[in-house]
Amino acid sequence: MEEQIIELLKSTKREGIENLIEFLKKTDFFKAPASTRFHGCFEGGLAEHSMKVYEILKHKVETSILPIKVQESSIIIIGLLHDICKVNFYKVDYRNAKNALGVWEKVPYYTVDDTIPYGHGEKSVMMISEYIKLTSEEKYAIRWHMGYTEPKELYNTIGGAYKKYPLALLTHEADLEATYFYDI
Repeated sequence: MEEQIIELLKSTKREGIENLIEFLKKTDFFKAPASTRFHGCFEGGLAEHSMKVYEILKHKVETSILPIKVQESSIIIIGLLHDICKVNFYKVDYRNAKNALGVWEKVPYYTVDDTIPYGHGEKSVMMISEYIKLTSEEKYAIRWHMGYTEPKELYNTIGGAYKKYPLALLTHEADLEATYFYDI
């Protein structure tokens, strides 16, 4: 999967993409989980989730009732990097739990170690922007990919973003589908 993601990112031909790829290689992007308890809670879960979001988003754009004019490079950037904020974010810790025989043993689990507390979508936009220039549509799609899981005080803002950039709504839907339909 690592090679596939790298090839897709290279295909965007964005200025700075090689530096972004080198950054990803130096992080745990390809080994990190996608969450601590829910989707993709396993080694490599973040990369698998990101690939699935890209695949679903691409399909959604291609089959949308509303014509969405967007470059393939945008779909790649948004789908694969929407959760870049999760690199170097999860750590393995240990706790005691009973095994199948009822014997206590130390078992690993993921915990959060957020060294850059800058939010979620906005953190991903910030991190990507350190390497490549994003279009406004890409920024909105990545920033608001969490949709209505954001605080209710932001619902009007989210709705405005989705109305202005339908690709942002499709990104949110792709993220939800990857999370709940594919349970990865």
